[in-house]
Amino acid sequence: MEQFFVTINEILWSQPMIYLCLGVGLFFSLITRFLQVRHLKDMVLLMFKGKSSDAGVSSFQALSIALSGRVGTGNIAGTATAIFYGGPGAVFWMWAIAFIGAGSAFVESTLAQIYKEKQDGQYRGGPAYYIEKGTGWKWYGILFAISAFVAMAMLMPGVQSNAIASGLENAFGISPTVTGLGIVLLLALIIFGGVKRIARVAQYIVPFMAVGYILVSLLIVLVNITELPAVLALIFKSAFAVDSVFGGIIGMAISWGVKRGVYSNEAGQGTGPHAAAAAEVSHPAKQGLVQAFSVYIDTLLVCSATAFMILFTGMYNTQAPDGTFLVNNLSGVEAGPAFTQAAVETVLPGFGSGFVAVSLFFFAFTTIMAYYYIAETNIAYLTRGRDSRIPMFILKVVLLAAVFYGSVKTASIAWTLGDIGLGIMVWLNLIAILILHKPAIQALKDYEEQKKQGRDPVYNAEKLGVKNADYWVKEYKRDQEQAS
Repeated sequence: MEQFFVTINEILWSQPMIYLCLGVGLFFSLITRFLQVRHLKDMVLLMFKGKSSDAGVSSFQALSIALSGRVGTGNIAGTATAIFYGGPGAVFWMWAIAFIGAGSAFVESTLAQIYKEKQDGQYRGGPAYYIEKGTGWKWYGILFAISAFVAMAMLMPGVQSNAIASGLENAFGISPTVTGLGIVLLLALIIFGGVKRIARVAQYIVPFMAVGYILVSLLIVLVNITELPAVLALIFKSAFAVDSVFGGIIGMAISWGVKRGVYSNEAGQGTGPHAAAAAEVSHPAKQGLVQAFSVYIDTLLVCSATAFMILFTGMYNTQAPDGTFLVNNLSGVEAGPAFTQAAVETVLPGFGSGFVAVSLFFFAFTTIMAYYYIAETNIAYLTRGRDSRIPMFILKVVLLAAVFYGSVKTASIAWTLGDIGLGIMVWLNLIAILILHKPAIQALKDYEEQKKQGRDPVYNAEKLGVKNADYWVKEYKRDQEQAS
């Protein structure tokens, strides 16, 4: 059975997927004239504007929910596995997919705002919604919603809980069973409180954990600052087959860099738009820009922190395609959190293992929270117009069971199942946003024109001729009148 899953995973993440991720991101970067550079200032300023409402959350809370999903196991264990299979050059390709992926993140998140709905007093949106409203293909929206439910509630939570259990067992000797039960209990207390409670938890935990992790990585870099030129040279040489040791695995560097980069930053994956749709903003492009910046935070800051800790200390292994080792500095150590734990231990003995385990707990736990919210949104889509209480309860039980199961199963099968879930969503969403990108590009131009006129941009779907943007036609003005 495990070999069956491995085969499916290899098909989903074959070369066409790599080219599609890179190609779509580059296409959107070009047609938006690299908004990820031009609008960097706006991205930062917009994060802290806007307030939550009864129906939605603030831009910062939506960003925190999205970062909850982005900043997770992929930043610690994922970066380590990218270096294990692709060598140091994989880090460059993680940076590359983050930079160009910001374009994809903008488009999908802006579409989520354009086509969002107000359901049961809450803003709901995401790929299933914009697929149905933008293309008229309800079957495609249903297919994505089902795929997202399976991926977010059943396949991917196990990767996060497995990493938590592995880290805590390695650092403190805590049984994975005990860890699994603890995670389930804490998670249940939060997810039964709804999106508002998820947003409140995320907005406090996410910034705290990211800043603390980056500060420790900076300490390790400073202690080994003389290695900076050599490490940067190693990353770039390995990425372009110039390094004598890693030159023969450039294909693996690109493949694993893109795969782990997409897993971590989620640009184009279709997860970020769910949180983006929940934001209370006056123009869809505003939240699109905020969500684009979250890709930078995830990969260029947090993933880079992990990569630098590992590479500066030399605490890693790299395996060749034939199973031999190009680098074997940690003999017998499985690729994952243990690389980062060993790296921190070299500078802070007795601290590193526990620090990484605790960091991983917060990173992965908040990611599971985000997974629940995404799965909930897709259940809401599938049950529109019907009583959703029983399906929502079933969702909670399924996700909690998947979390516990993931805590006690092997890491290899956890990553394989997670990659399958991710791969299905990426294929469906990337094709969708390629078809539907025009309203998002139009929204960007409208935002830029209003900014040039010195106005605070406000979206007018009727004026722009965007069909099925029902919220912006019927309810936006009403919500503003009620707020005032």
